[in-house]
Amino acid sequence: MELIAHSRRPPNEFTFQRLISRLHSLRRAARLSLLLVLSGVLPARAALQFDVFLGYGGQPTGTDGIVREAGWFPVACEVLNDGPSFNAVFEVSSQMGGGQARRLAVELPTNTRKRFVIPVFAASGTYGVWEARLLDDRGKVRGEKNGLRPRGVAWESVLMGALPRTFAGLPKLPELKNNNARTVLQPLVARLQVEQMPDSPISLEGLDAIYLNSEKALELKVNQSDALSAWVHGGGHLIVGVEQASDIKAAPWLNDLLPIELTGSETRKANREVLDWLRSRGDQEIAPESGMRSGSRNRPGPPGVRASNPGFNPYADLPDDAEFNQADFPVATGNLRGGRAALSAQGTPLIVAGNRGRGQVTVLTFSPEREPFRSWKNRDWFWAKLARVPPAWFSGEQLNLNFYGGSSIDGVFGAMIDSRQVRKLPVQWLLLLLVVYLLVIGPVDQYCLKKAGKQMLTWLTFPIYVVFFSLLIYYIGYKLRAGETEWNELHLVDILPQSESAAEWRGRTYASVYSPVNARYRLAGEQTHATLRGEFMGLARGGQEGSRSEVLQRDRGFDAEIEVPVWTSQLYVSDWAESGALPLSATITTQGANRHLNLRNNLSRELKEVRLVFRDRIYEVGNVPAGSATTIPFDPSKSVPLRDFVTQQGAQFQTASQQRQYAFGDNANRWVELNPRTLMATSFISHALNIGPYQRAFVYPAGMDLTSLTERGDAVLLAWDPGHSPSATPLNRFKTIRSQRNTLFRLAIPAPTGNL
Repeated sequence: MELIAHSRRPPNEFTFQRLISRLHSLRRAARLSLLLVLSGVLPARAALQFDVFLGYGGQPTGTDGIVREAGWFPVACEVLNDGPSFNAVFEVSSQMGGGQARRLAVELPTNTRKRFVIPVFAASGTYGVWEARLLDDRGKVRGEKNGLRPRGVAWESVLMGALPRTFAGLPKLPELKNNNARTVLQPLVARLQVEQMPDSPISLEGLDAIYLNSEKALELKVNQSDALSAWVHGGGHLIVGVEQASDIKAAPWLNDLLPIELTGSETRKANREVLDWLRSRGDQEIAPESGMRSGSRNRPGPPGVRASNPGFNPYADLPDDAEFNQADFPVATGNLRGGRAALSAQGTPLIVAGNRGRGQVTVLTFSPEREPFRSWKNRDWFWAKLARVPPAWFSGEQLNLNFYGGSSIDGVFGAMIDSRQVRKLPVQWLLLLLVVYLLVIGPVDQYCLKKAGKQMLTWLTFPIYVVFFSLLIYYIGYKLRAGETEWNELHLVDILPQSESAAEWRGRTYASVYSPVNARYRLAGEQTHATLRGEFMGLARGGQEGSRSEVLQRDRGFDAEIEVPVWTSQLYVSDWAESGALPLSATITTQGANRHLNLRNNLSRELKEVRLVFRDRIYEVGNVPAGSATTIPFDPSKSVPLRDFVTQQGAQFQTASQQRQYAFGDNANRWVELNPRTLMATSFISHALNIGPYQRAFVYPAGMDLTSLTERGDAVLLAWDPGHSPSATPLNRFKTIRSQRNTLFRLAIPAPTGNL
């Protein structure tokens, strides 16, 4: 009883404790409810969808996209922000090479979805590994994609993009019979999507051809269609499949581009005319000029197969398809406009081809995505012929893909404009210095100390020798490399006329900066489409970029910060495109067997050492005064064979390109004299090929080599503009003590009809 009495609590205390316990229970319940609300609502609201499409035809995972070695390709990003607004920076970088990073600033308001595309350079398409990040304005990572591995295609191969009406209408190319060739040489087709279609012609330069369905053309935005048109005029091959003539009328930009004006439609049968065309040898029937060579744009075929089986025709034994021959299909009709019919059925053109600038437009007046073409047995071979895949690739012979070599054309331009303040220590002197060092710390030290009877002093003399030779090496390096800040620019500008006074300018600016200290420098490009990359070291060195930079892309141009080590020259390349005035114009006229060049210089300064390349010869034109128009006859006595000219001027290209990458060596062999002759030779670099059967020579970007223009019958005018830059705003945004700027204009001149 006493125990019970002591265990009882006063009534008021019991009520108070129960109230406190009830309050704690309510607090816990409130916290739990709040957690449930936060877990169910806030994560859904703060979700951020971050997808990256790497390469042509890339998927949201960053895989399955295709990139070409040593070429530009697009990286598309799609961001859905359901959370609070923030300012983001999209960053893409390669896990190989010189540590290049490309960024794009973008605003992400609440409940918005944004898509954007930036051009990226693939130094190594086959082995490249990429990563992409989305950062907020505090540098916090909000989204990340690592280990992105696109599919690489060899520099020599054929890559075709396609915007079909349906997925089933995607073009397909035959597979190579050689298993070893399938990995990198197999011609590929990448399915493009309107949402990820680039709005810069630079991003499209990795493609040899693009198939565009007329219905899809209506979905393209203005900046996308402008980029596609500029890509064609710069050398691309556009293949248009017509669903119906009204599609073309509804897209004025495409209507103006086509070599045929469509007016109506008819029904036709294929009969055997289509098969006969397909079985014919080569690709001449789809090229506006009979001289058009097969293969990828501005690139030679792979070593070892360029001259293999030159007469082989893989189309000759294609099977007949009776059902296809008897099927009816609609065909758009119209009047030719600067083109020619490559294939006709009962007098109605089925394939019309025409030159547009440096490129070509091929019109299929029918839809290859509908029956009977959709189920045609030879459909793959039809696309192979349109894409101009070299016939020898399908011969079944062993295609040796153990290519070696592959120097970068960047090295040639670097050898022209690198600072001459930097000199190398010859290997002989390096070896001599090493021998002297070994003799001093070895036999000489032992002999002197032994003769003096103080051999224990070696612990003191050895550090003295080390310090002395270290100072000596530093002094030698200072004498060889110390100098003043130097900036040199070299511009290659392709003029693509649009009218009598306007033109598109496609430029490549090679810039070399020498720094006497470890420093970072700021660059900026103000052109409509402009970007920056480091020096491409060549496929022989693993396909890397040899200089470091951080590039911030803008809606117009870019800002960049480059890093230059002490006492070195670094090379950077800015690819750009913009509209401008026509600086010079030219035509070729014929009078019987005589030809004349009609040339007008619209600049306020004289053009120096102008030359004309026509057919297989290069003609001396001379200087052209400012604002003048002149007519110059073709003088055979002032011309030489183009191949001889390139071979002579480019004799040192290979050696200089390789010597630039070595720390020690001969100073004379690492430089190429910068003059109009050597610079003009780079525009026909494929003529300088002097290599073994399986060795690459020079690797260069699309549009660099102009041989394909002369092979189709056009002429090329080369004009030297020393001491000037095509842009009023300099690329470098830092002060330099030494600098120079030079420009080479390149103008393609359509050959007159019926020329000899």
